[in-house]
Amino acid sequence: MDVLPIKRTLLSVTHKDGLAEFAAFLHGRGVELVSTGGTMRFLKEQGLPVTAVSEVTGFPEILDGRVKTLNPRIHGGILADKDNPAHLATLAEHGITPFDLVCVNLYDFASALEKKLPVRNMVEEIDIGGPCLLRATAKNYHSVLVLPDPAYYGEAMKQLEQGGVDLAFRQRMAARTFRLTSRYDDMIATWLESVAEATL
Repeated sequence: MDVLPIKRTLLSVTHKDGLAEFAAFLHGRGVELVSTGGTMRFLKEQGLPVTAVSEVTGFPEILDGRVKTLNPRIHGGILADKDNPAHLATLAEHGITPFDLVCVNLYDFASALEKKLPVRNMVEEIDIGGPCLLRATAKNYHSVLVLPDPAYYGEAMKQLEQGGVDLAFRQRMAARTFRLTSRYDDMIATWLESVAEATL
């Protein structure tokens, strides 16, 4: 589809710059806000209605927050091709509501590196759910918009004021998302290689 209307969004961010304004903008246009952990608490503090991810999945966050969004009710709602009748039928069969927008930015691994934390603590700074959400949404840019950084909220709002986000913008955000996750993985790999070398 060329122009994508936004009816439902998943918000799970480390950096909350501009989030209150953006979420209020979405809510004002009737968009359902779904969120996790600290992001959900932040949005509720702004007086915004938020659906917890655990309400969507029917499963609580577990393993100290390591598992939150890794669930078919989340990723099925992100990865479904909205122009594919078979995909839509599968969603309906399993009671899965699709997402139109995913806003995620990742745990700040670079800052953790600067702090020179112990290895076990560093491991906990490696984001798993975030990259999965980003990559899934970027892959399915035809049907969902991914916003990997608060810097893009403004352009998204401008487009939504016109009724929806266009395909070119979704493609551009998808490309930037894959660049971002690639750099993130490389940073982690470089650190882990240095840890391994230090143990030789």
